[in-house]
Amino acid sequence: MAIEVSTADRIDIVDITTEVGEAVPADVDNGVCLVFVPHTTAGVVLNENERRLLNDITRAVENLVPADEDYEHDAIDDNAVAHLRATVLGESVTMPVIEGELDLGRWQSVLFVECDGPRTRRVSVTVIEG
Repeated sequence: MAIEVSTADRIDIVDITTEVGEAVPADVDNGVCLVFVPHTTAGVVLNENERRLLNDITRAVENLVPADEDYEHDAIDDNAVAHLRATVLGESVTMPVIEGELDLGRWQSVLFVECDGPRTRRVSVTVIEG
């Protein structure tokens, strides 16, 4: 199943936990859910959806991969910083499905992180019964 995510800013974090949970088929009691971002300038993480923490994540990503560096890839399409930030974040997360529900920790959310926005993206959700 695919989820569509729209972002408003260059770096934007969108909580997609509800949409991912809705992608778990009703007939799957236990298994694994894989969330995969098929884009090279966006990522996905599991963390708390708290506004101050989301600001901290954004700032940390900006500090880890500064925008004002001279990146070679910028000669092609001027978005090397987005590619590098997405590399740090990662393109997928996996979580258990228990009794038909995502088995997340109390404060965990599935967070899509855009690094080259604003854009509309596709996120793939695959559930394997097990």
